[in-house]
Amino acid sequence: MADSSDDEYLATDWLPYSEREDWSDITPLPQDDGPSPVVSIAYSPKFREVFDYVRAIIAKGEKSQRALDLTTEALRLNPANYTVWQYRRDILRAIDANLQDELDYLDEVIKQNAKNYQVWHHRRVIVEMLNSGQWELELTENALDNDGDAKNYHAWQHRQWAIRTFNLYDDELEFVDRLICADQRNNSAWNQRFFVLKHFGFTPEVIRRELAYAMDRIRVIKNNESAWNFIVGVLRQSESGKLNSYPEVGQLSEELYNAGNRSPYLMAFLIDFYQEQALEAADDAMAQKVYTLCTEMANKHDVIRRKYWQYVSSNLKSQLDKSAEQQEQTA
Repeated sequence: MADSSDDEYLATDWLPYSEREDWSDITPLPQDDGPSPVVSIAYSPKFREVFDYVRAIIAKGEKSQRALDLTTEALRLNPANYTVWQYRRDILRAIDANLQDELDYLDEVIKQNAKNYQVWHHRRVIVEMLNSGQWELELTENALDNDGDAKNYHAWQHRQWAIRTFNLYDDELEFVDRLICADQRNNSAWNQRFFVLKHFGFTPEVIRRELAYAMDRIRVIKNNESAWNFIVGVLRQSESGKLNSYPEVGQLSEELYNAGNRSPYLMAFLIDFYQEQALEAADDAMAQKVYTLCTEMANKHDVIRRKYWQYVSSNLKSQLDKSAEQQEQTA
């Protein structure tokens, strides 16, 4: 738990609720772990007392300013407690609290608990109650910067929700570009870029621009899974949805491979790229390229997925054999 130190309890001027005159009307409700708990948790005296009073308040159904203050103290001790967050929301609604104050409070909580799902969920509910997302982009940007983890899933999830809910797409590509420039392997930023592009639409001009953007970064870092996945995603948005719909990508991939690059992400792209053509035109030459690449992947460059690449190779052969049989039968 966040506060398990008896020293802190004894050394501060914190006054137990049982000694507070304004709480004399409340009888604390101890936690009931049953007659024979398997593991008895050694809660600190402060933790035990605060939550005994939280349980009492919830049982009583009291929704007041003092109850709100009590939840603040409880959440300082355990910010992941769903029940306390839910009851806090009930209190905020009941007393018609100033929700801007609640957002300010959450700014501080998120700084200390940026990967806590309950905090982000509470933030979303409060923003929905206010029906305004004007602070959410700055909040999530700070969380992604200050947290030291630009891939914080909860911050990204909240950011996407805010952008989608309040139509905040306009400057997002600039923000994402800054993150990608800082770390070209930031898969969350690449995913966010795709999220924004999908909102505006994948016109041929956008597709060509984004492919050039990703290829420029692959030229810098060949073994960048995020950029290769982004390229595949963008190509699938083309009218045909095929990997060979924009020849420049295939040309770059073959150039890199012929120059000696053996990135497993490059090779995986080429396998899919050649496989599409082999199946589309029953092209034995393309099929042979797939078999060769799959063998290289299975034996050297992606050994951990050896059986997968063996399956890809055998499955392509099976599909081509079946297609050839069908052609013979109809001839």
